Amino acid sequence: MSESRTNEVRQPRTGKSLKAQQRRQEILRIAVDTFAARGYNNASLQEIADRAGVTQAGVLHYFRSKAQLLTSILALRDETDIEQLGPERPRGLAFLRHLVDTVRRNTEREGIVRLYAVLSAESVTEGHPAQDYFRDRYAGLRIFVTEALAEARELGEIQADSNLEDAANAIIAVMDGLQVQWLLAPQSVDMAASTDRVINALLADLTEPGD
Repeated sequence: MSESRTNEVRQPRTGKSLKAQQRRQEILRIAVDTFAARGYNNASLQEIADRAGVTQAGVLHYFRSKAQLLTSILALRDETDIEQLGPERPRGLAFLRHLVDTVRRNTEREGIVRLYAVLSAESVTEGHPAQDYFRDRYAGLRIFVTEALAEARELGEIQADSNLEDAANAIIAVMDGLQVQWLLAPQSVDMAASTDRVINALLADLTEPGD
């Protein structure tokens, strides 16, 4: 298969008109809500089409398959995160503060947080179309946080000889675990404050004498 043909198969039909772009965004929004509420496996294209007021063929006009609709949603989420990060990743402890700020912003976008929590849990099942995405995402986050801790050490912000990757894993685990608790009891969980507390505790532990 030629490269041009491969791209044609893989890329969604976005449409050029403003109306088509708006329709595509509306389908994406409804798919986010549907996948977040029912999970990828339990949601159907027909359900999404019904909620969008189009036929199933209408959904497939913009997204060639249910899996491609899912990957488009995940790509949109990443684009939002990249925009918030800015043109250059903060270094050292500034990146860890950025993570706390991201957690704080997440309290204003419950739908995306719910989608992430549901799909990340589902992705551990065999053959799930988002499995590679989440495996790569966690690997990337692990690298970013580990590098930020190493930068903080180089900048003299912390003194640490211990395994920084272990600390990075703990930070990521706390952030994801808090999301689940917050979704279940938003009035009882302050995600940003708890994340900040854990990061500060880990940094203090890293600088303990003898580490």
